[in-house]
Amino acid sequence: MRRVAFLLLTLVPLVTSAAPDGCEHQLTPITISDEDMLGKWLYIGGSSDIPGSRSLAYLMSSVWLNITATSQSNVLRILQTQRISGKCSSLIYDVKFENSSMLIEEPFYLKEVYLPTDCSDCLLVSEDVASGGDTFSSLLLFSRRRNVSDAAMDDLKGKAECLGMPSPIMVDAKSDLCPEDVPPSEGLSALNSIFEAKMGHHVARLLDALFDALVN
Repeated sequence: MRRVAFLLLTLVPLVTSAAPDGCEHQLTPITISDEDMLGKWLYIGGSSDIPGSRSLAYLMSSVWLNITATSQSNVLRILQTQRISGKCSSLIYDVKFENSSMLIEEPFYLKEVYLPTDCSDCLLVSEDVASGGDTFSSLLLFSRRRNVSDAAMDDLKGKAECLGMPSPIMVDAKSDLCPEDVPPSEGLSALNSIFEAKMGHHVARLLDALFDALVN
């Protein structure tokens, strides 16, 4: 279950159908460099249609990323650490970064772009994931600090609405972060089996609906 946390960190696809009035500018990706990506990012909240992602979001109290450069100019390394149901776990994986986009091609396809935000120390992420004929989307907000303004959170909710996505789930800014010395486990190969577990998708969606009903 803890490995599924990475699935939350996938983005929203570029919209191919007509967006509601006033949304076009909000959904136009921005230009960002690899240097802008480097460093520690704290997960604030987001929305995703990956089966099980909403259930997981209610159980997850914190996530942080540390993005570092590698010897390859177009490759970044991501260390991701999350606390789920009180337990910490960590993943490490490499991604390509070119033309203001993050890309994973194997063992599943993931493309990440970045959307405009007035929050100067925030990263608003939109992902498209494809695996075995299935496609999934996520919209995620990260920041250099634990707390962001109400305006930044309203912007996240507005963009989710523009994309026709469920209401974002926010993490508790007062919850404890995991330490930096959690031993990381393998990331991408383990996650691919989750995407391919089609029989489990129906159950995961039922759990998502149940969590939403209990919380709301």
